[in-house]
Formats: sequence, structure tokens, C-alpha cells
Amino acid sequence: MSKTFTLGLFYTVIRPEEKWILEAAATRGILVERLHDEAITFPLVQNGFKADLVLNRSVSHSRSLYALRFFEHYGVPTVNPYEVVSLCGDKVLASLRLAEAGIPTPRTVVALTPEAALKALDEIGYPAVLKPPVGSWGRLMAKVDDAEEAEQIIEHKTALGSPNHSIFYVQEYIDKPQRDLRALVIGDELVAAMSRHSKDWRTNAARGAVTEPLSPTPEIEELALRAAIAMGGGILAVDLMESPQGLLVHEVNPTPEFRALTTATGVDVAGKIVDHVAEVVRR
Repeated sequence: MSKTFTLGLFYTVIRPEEKWILEAAATRGILVERLHDEAITFPLVQNGFKADLVLNRSVSHSRSLYALRFFEHYGVPTVNPYEVVSLCGDKVLASLRLAEAGIPTPRTVVALTPEAALKALDEIGYPAVLKPPVGSWGRLMAKVDDAEEAEQIIEHKTALGSPNHSIFYVQEYIDKPQRDLRALVIGDELVAAMSRHSKDWRTNAARGAVTEPLSPTPEIEELALRAAIAMGGGILAVDLMESPQGLLVHEVNPTPEFRALTTATGVDVAGKIVDHVAEVVRR
């Protein structure tokens, strides 16, 4: 394919990240077709858009999955691919893949009924963390300190009746410093890393955590790259925790926000993303 191509930006809203991506594409002379996830439709036969590759920036996991599958059905490559987003976006599947790859992760038990969830919590021990299988920004997570509290939370989740609350993902609570670590891997390179500090046990930047640049140790870099490879590679944010037993990977995000990372490190993350997209197109 020639150097000139049209990048499809599949998005929900133009946040600073998407603005920077658009600016980076313009600087490189790359045409961008905006594909708003609230407006685009998907017939079984491709119609109406011209993009040579689609970069997924939708904030919706379900919209992302269906859209990416359609783009691939049309023969249009995507970053990240459907399989990677599907795997990373489901904590249960992601934990299985990390374990299969020998990546150290928090102890995790999955239960399929409320009754089994209480058994899972007993297996993990208190305190423990209850997470929805699909979700981000630390939403709908609960730190559970005892069996009485567990029963109340599980009863509440069951009453909601949502499929996302009918599978119980139970993880050990890690007694970590008041921070976690985020390493952004693009292709085969760790391009930037930061620490996120918070007095809250959820150290998400979206929840107000204070971010600082991080010079990754060889161990952090090696573990982040291994985790990204295990998930299929692409543009992936690998989140790590420092436990008493050593580093643990607790999540791999396939559509990461990077405003905090860019601000903390000064790295042109958007430019590196666009360069990666251009490289994928040339393959």
C-alpha cells in the first residue's frame, strides 16, 4: 500500500486524546475519516466509508466489539484487532490468558452464581475485591471486608439483573503501596510509564489519582512486554501492582486513555499511536 492512506477514527467523543491523534495524523499528512459510534451503521456488505484502517477509540466495549468485527468482515484492518479487544475487555478471559502465559497476577476465583460467589470469597479470604467481568475506570468494583458485607453486595448485584452482574469475578486484595503502575506498550516497545498515587484503594487516574512519570525497571519492562504479547499485541496499557511477593499484572487495557500519561511523561503518545497505525497499514 502507498504511504498515503485514510485512517478511520472510530470514536464516541473527541477528548484530548482524540484531538491529539487528529493533530498527529494531520502533521503526517494522513487523511482521517471520522466514524462516530453513535451515527455509523453496519450493513453486511461494506458501504459508505473509505478508511484503509480503523483505529478504535470508542469508550463502549460492546460497541467496539461489534464494530471491529464488522470492519474485519469488510476486510479492513483494525487497531486493536477484534480478538485483542475481546480478550482484554473481559477480565475473566484476560486472567485466563495471563495465567496461561505465566504472567503473575492476583489470585482470582470466578463464580457463576451468588451462592458460589460466597464460596469464592471464602477461598480468596477477606478482604477481597469483587469486580464486574467487563468495566473500566474502577467503576462497580467493591472491596469486601467480611462475609456479612459480601452477602449484601452480592444480593444487590443479583437484584440488578444485568448479565454483567451475574458472573462474579473475585480477586485477592493486594496490600500495595498507595499507587499502581501503568506501562503503555505499542507494538514491541514500552513507550511510556507512570505511577498513579491515591489514598483510595482504586488508583485510577479517572478517579483523581495523582500521576508521576516512571522510569521502568528492566523487570517492569519485561513483564509489561510479556503481558502485551500474551494478549495479542498492539496498543495496550498494562497495569501493574507492587505486592509483597513482587510485581503483578492486574489488567491490560486495549483502548487506553493517555491524557494523564502524556501530561506526566511528556511523551508524544498520540504521535506514536499514529506511527504504529501507519506501520500496520504498510504491512
